[in-house]
Amino acid sequence: MNEDWEERTAAAWATFDDYEEADAADFRAVIDALVAELPADSPLRPFEQASAWDSTGHSDKAAPLYREALARGLSGYKGRRAKIQLSSSLRNIGQADEGVKLLTPELDAPSDELDDAIRACLALCLSSLGRDREGLSLVLGALAPHLPRYQRSMANYARLLVEPEE
Repeated sequence: MNEDWEERTAAAWATFDDYEEADAADFRAVIDALVAELPADSPLRPFEQASAWDSTGHSDKAAPLYREALARGLSGYKGRRAKIQLSSSLRNIGQADEGVKLLTPELDAPSDELDDAIRACLALCLSSLGRDREGLSLVLGALAPHLPRYQRSMANYARLLVEPEE
């Protein structure tokens, strides 16, 4: 993989919204052509293919590919994205408990711009399991720092949803 490949892949994804739902296979073919340029054992191959399947409404086909990408060693920022996207796919196919197990350790991972996405996806998985208070707590906690006022109040409300008041 090189910078040119990354740029061409980003450009392909930038056109995703230009595809009609009926043309989903055409978009996946663009991604397949790009990943065919990568070494056969590259973790980016299954990650990009999973993302294309997922984005075109096929969580069932995406989940095994995300797992493969992670098993091949996809790490860092894209590894974290794969965990978010896999958890979302798992929730969509009725396996939200696996999504919770996958994302919960990410709450303690080094912070980056994906933190709020981790919390949002984890909240959805928790809600699918009937654990709405925990999910709401995560969402409020993620939202609080972005508010122009009431950050402390919202952070406390988020905490109190899951911790008993002393």
